[in-house]
Amino acid sequence: MSVLAIDAGTTGVTCLVVDEEARVVSRGYEEFPQHFPRPGWVEHEPEEIWQATLAAARQALAGQQVTAVGITNQRETAVLWDRRTLAAPRRAVVWQDRRSAAVCDRLRDAGHEDRVRELTGLRFDPYFTGTKLTWLAEHDPTAWAGVTDGSTAVGTVDSYLVARLTGGARHVTDASNASRTLLYDIDQGGWSDELCDLLSVPRAALPEVVASWGEVGRTTPDAFLGLGLPVAGIAGDQQAALFGQACFAPGESKCTYGTGSFVLVNTGPDVVRSDAGLLTTVAWQAPSGDLTYALEGAIFVTGSAVQWLRDGLGIIGAAPESEALARTVPDSGGVVFVPALTGLGAPDWDPAARGTIVGITRGTTRAHLARATLEAIAFEVRDVVELLPDVTTLRVDGGAAANELLLQLQADTLAMPVERPAVLETTGLGAALLAGIGTGVWSSTDELASTWRVDATFEPGTPAEGATTYEQWRRAVDRAKGWAAD
Repeated sequence: MSVLAIDAGTTGVTCLVVDEEARVVSRGYEEFPQHFPRPGWVEHEPEEIWQATLAAARQALAGQQVTAVGITNQRETAVLWDRRTLAAPRRAVVWQDRRSAAVCDRLRDAGHEDRVRELTGLRFDPYFTGTKLTWLAEHDPTAWAGVTDGSTAVGTVDSYLVARLTGGARHVTDASNASRTLLYDIDQGGWSDELCDLLSVPRAALPEVVASWGEVGRTTPDAFLGLGLPVAGIAGDQQAALFGQACFAPGESKCTYGTGSFVLVNTGPDVVRSDAGLLTTVAWQAPSGDLTYALEGAIFVTGSAVQWLRDGLGIIGAAPESEALARTVPDSGGVVFVPALTGLGAPDWDPAARGTIVGITRGTTRAHLARATLEAIAFEVRDVVELLPDVTTLRVDGGAAANELLLQLQADTLAMPVERPAVLETTGLGAALLAGIGTGVWSSTDELASTWRVDATFEPGTPAEGATTYEQWRRAVDRAKGWAAD
């Protein structure tokens, strides 16, 4: 028995077919466009996400038989769609989008942040869905009119995909995605009327919150490639990666290198709160209703910094070239790059920070900048890992985990082993495992844990002479802060 995983990321959709040995037997991938209508604004066209989903699924399913579908997704992105036609009245506002910074400032200045942090485990930042919806309510009355009259649904990308897969029959989200909206009470395990009122979001427009595994609907053959399959697993991408890395016990942690990087540690049934810039979030919800929680450090720009080297500067032709280029120099030549291209996330949380490169000289080359970019990713992750309790080994995944120079730099700066699994696409793998455990392909998390396999372990060494120090990195971060405050 095999399972189809739909991994709807920020720049494209990956679909995996995973067999009962938890091996990826086929895959498909389709990019979709990014839209940047103004500086700091990032949008997606929902229909383009859906068409990319169909294309990637068609590739992955060629010659394959599957018994269930699991979904994982870019989190926090706000999507609106017509309940009847499933057409979107406007583009989705992406998690990277910073337009609601003024909404956050206004609510913070009014004294609401402590209460919101208590209820949600989060903080006021444009990153989260709730303030994006507030902005839409205030600035796009045409689209929002459907929300208030009930004809338009509100959700995140998982909710939108379930609606499309089921022909509009189901409007649901799982607890891991709900916990990223600023509208969900993490102690009570449901939508909060208090938060909905504060952020001007009609509760009736929100999806039903369901468990992260177990059947929640079926795909409609007319909508989804002629297939009628149970949709049996849903989780936000980072929680899915935690599941896919078999981090089932409290204290186990992982880092996913994607568009951004996200470090999570399982805290079990306990809501552990942080005063150091980490987020408290739901990892997953069992069908029994029991919640597993996590602490998270959210870093906004890591893999997308490498994409910027490719697309913005043109100094590499493809992302994997960054490793070979960076290896042509022994260190970054004193260059330090802070990739705050959409502000800073954990632990600094400064939406007004901007990308900063310091230490440039006449001798600086594109190789130095490539190496400084990899060093920056490693330092950003260290910023977060040092705040997590009792982490002794870091499991890593995501596209950039194929970069062995990056992983060695990561082990060196953390002074701890870094483990790379045999399957790097653990976000999609996690969605498949959730759907599989939800339909009986696997019987328990213990059985799933036995399928996890390590590919390579990077042991910490001594950083090269002349390499950027962590202290230099923090000095550069301070210089990046507040740049766009006006």
